[in-house]
Amino acid sequence: MKKHRSRLQRRLVLVAVASTLSLPLAVSAQAGGDGFLFKQPYASFGIWGGYALAQAGSEVFDFASEHLTIDKNDFASSAWGAELSVRATERLDIAAGVGLTHTSTRSEFRNYVGESDDLAIEQTTEFTRVPVTLSAKWYLRDRGRSVSRFVWIPERWTPYVGAGGGVVWSRFVQDGDFVDFETFDVFASQLESEGTTGTAHVFSGVDISLSTKVVLTGEGRYSWGKMAMGQDFRDFDSIDLSGFQATVGLSLRF
Repeated sequence: MKKHRSRLQRRLVLVAVASTLSLPLAVSAQAGGDGFLFKQPYASFGIWGGYALAQAGSEVFDFASEHLTIDKNDFASSAWGAELSVRATERLDIAAGVGLTHTSTRSEFRNYVGESDDLAIEQTTEFTRVPVTLSAKWYLRDRGRSVSRFVWIPERWTPYVGAGGGVVWSRFVQDGDFVDFETFDVFASQLESEGTTGTAHVFSGVDISLSTKVVLTGEGRYSWGKMAMGQDFRDFDSIDLSGFQATVGLSLRF
């Protein structure tokens, strides 16, 4: 009888200890109830970087590659940006983003040198694009699954496609020495064209969950845009702002 009572007492002690140890975990779980582990995330914010290829399909680029030691590939550059994405439905996000591409290329005239000193006629060409966009992003599969009423588990990977539009600010600058093709005089100048115009884009990519909150994203995007050039380039047609970019980013769900 004493042995039975002793076993019962030990069991009660073990139950009490286990209950005491589990209490902080339960409190912690409830305290974290506002986190996305206990519900679907409603937004994400991320930064990305990659490589951008400019279409460079207008007259000003043709002129630069024909008369200067610049190739159209010189207008390719790194690409950087950030994006805030808000969940509309299980498979649809609305995303607001901003990006930046910039090139700076030193060059000289291919067929002309200074008349008095036979030195190269040098200049620097800069090309900058800053798009501000709003996009609809459609996921091709569910991004996670609910386990009970409280826990949401993300899928390992989820592909998506999307489209959008916005505005893009651009600046094209050539600074240095140039040749007047009528008199063949060499003159120093800074020629500049900048402004803002509309842009549209399509894209596809994949989200890979590195953890419950951190997501690795790979994306390919093509954008369209054209803008009339400023007075310094009034003899040229609109500048081509189109191009493709491939990027990799990290984002945080919340």
